[in-house]
Amino acid sequence: MTIDQNGDVRVQGASLRGLPKVSLHDHLDGGVRPETILELADAHGVSAPASDPAALRRWIAKQSDSGSLPKYLETFSLTTAVMQNADALARVAREFVADLAADGVIYGEVRWAPEQHLVGGLSLTDAVDAVQRGIEEGEDEADAAGRSIRVSQILSAMRHDDRTREIAELAVSYRGRGVVGFDIAGPEDGFLPAAHRDAFDYLAGEFFPVTVHAGEGAGPASIRSALLDGRALRLGHGVRIAEDLQIIDHEGDEVQVQFGDLARWVRDREIPLELSPSSNLQTGASALWGDDLADHPFDLLYQLGFAVTVNTDNRTMSGTSLTRELALLVDAFGYDLEDLETFQFNAASAAFLPVEEREELVEIIAEGFDR
Repeated sequence: MTIDQNGDVRVQGASLRGLPKVSLHDHLDGGVRPETILELADAHGVSAPASDPAALRRWIAKQSDSGSLPKYLETFSLTTAVMQNADALARVAREFVADLAADGVIYGEVRWAPEQHLVGGLSLTDAVDAVQRGIEEGEDEADAAGRSIRVSQILSAMRHDDRTREIAELAVSYRGRGVVGFDIAGPEDGFLPAAHRDAFDYLAGEFFPVTVHAGEGAGPASIRSALLDGRALRLGHGVRIAEDLQIIDHEGDEVQVQFGDLARWVRDREIPLELSPSSNLQTGASALWGDDLADHPFDLLYQLGFAVTVNTDNRTMSGTSLTRELALLVDAFGYDLEDLETFQFNAASAAFLPVEEREELVEIIAEGFDR
């Protein structure tokens, strides 16, 4: 891996930013530009902890790097506060798409919780319409600039609140109009998916795709509930599935592992893991294995055949991008272009799209990496 004179990271001569990428786990309120936060805060009378973008970035970085998921989530009180009207939501969504396109993303799924954006008087449908407007504007602008991208919405319900069924019905009502999936987010520990079984039963009856935050702030029991109660097709993070693996021998690069029933099910069924390396370090999701990226079980899961994907989670809070996450993994584990291509194939195959469109993504990725 090298860095050229323009600051572009290259692997085997290829620009990481220029490679086609798929982003599955990326929060709208976690990817607001600091400049936009300050402008919207000033316009809407929201108190900000800093007066310039650089200082705000430093504040966000300090708050986010706590080793605790609940503390990490506290930073979102600022971003959601400035996203309480239609124009603000549309602007944030438009810029969100632009930033993904600039990073080489060809398909992205943006997740967000409409119930957190009603303080200014918006209805749930008003909020979803505003985000969709911004997404479409961003797609059009990217296309005009020669960076084709498609972005879909995943609607999240807050797992510690009681609007899950309502948000599930909202998501289904927008099928074919920009929304492709459903999620539950928020503090994971103590809030198992089982508590929202009614909503998940409804979604299953509607054949509507579900991903669930699990295996981040809580362990294997959370993953088990996501699969059995939530019928999750993907696991949001899912990093703590590694707790259901027992290393019984380790000599050099050779590792012998005993699978628990849960880990074997996730691996054998190829249930995608939406791993977010930098975020996992910040929230303590990977703390059981160490404090450095090289300690993250990402490589163990990859080598054992799990369907790993690479994601940013919250680009602003983690000060990252998909290109940066891939570069960090290359540095930590020595991956080459073939490995990075595999991660993108995994993500494309896991996208909440019809199979024909997923196959098209795979073709675009293959062509991009071949070049």
